[in-house]
Amino acid sequence: MKLLLSSGGISNPSIEDALVAMLGKPVAESTALCIPTANYGHPGVPPENTWRFIAGRSPSRMTDLGWKSVGVLELTALPTMDADRWVPWVRDADCLLVDGGDALYLAHWMRESGLADLLPSLDGVWVGVSAGSMVMTPRIGPDFVRWQPPGGGDEALGVVDFSIFPHLDHPWMPENTMDEAERWAAGLGVPAYAMDDATAISVVDGAVEVVSEGTWKRLDQ
Repeated sequence: MKLLLSSGGISNPSIEDALVAMLGKPVAESTALCIPTANYGHPGVPPENTWRFIAGRSPSRMTDLGWKSVGVLELTALPTMDADRWVPWVRDADCLLVDGGDALYLAHWMRESGLADLLPSLDGVWVGVSAGSMVMTPRIGPDFVRWQPPGGGDEALGVVDFSIFPHLDHPWMPENTMDEAERWAAGLGVPAYAMDDATAISVVDGAVEVVSEGTWKRLDQ
């Protein structure tokens, strides 16, 4: 599966161009499923944010890009369904749009639902916002832990070999400075990227490329 790991969604033409290149066709000819699950695990996310994401009224441009169709895939519901019903939905989708919230809660339900095991066999594009991107990393770091997984820790899925510090220098998050990102990265033991909402990371066949019209920095160990 191709990955487009963003801090703030499809926020500028460069990131949108990267998405279209990954899809291999226009957005208007592509189908998407949106995944709001991470919203429910973060204590700071109000319920109306989930509706805004699904309805295309979120600050992060995702479901409102002009897709051929958009469906909703709620991961907490999947364990109650036959896989024969929902797996074809995922295989047929050109793109999975994954909202932010709590990365560890999202990782938990990706494992519980079976979606995590399905990822290596998928041909589509995963577009993450914030926690929807961090879930693919080895660790999110203690600073970002809110929801506690059953086994504790801060480990995410480890699909990529680097971690992500999102929303760098965001006006609503004055604590998200480069100095804080460097302090956070120093304790991870893996490479990391600090990036603002005008930045995304493309991962295609193992090749990593930063797509940005803003500010970012690789923080190597």
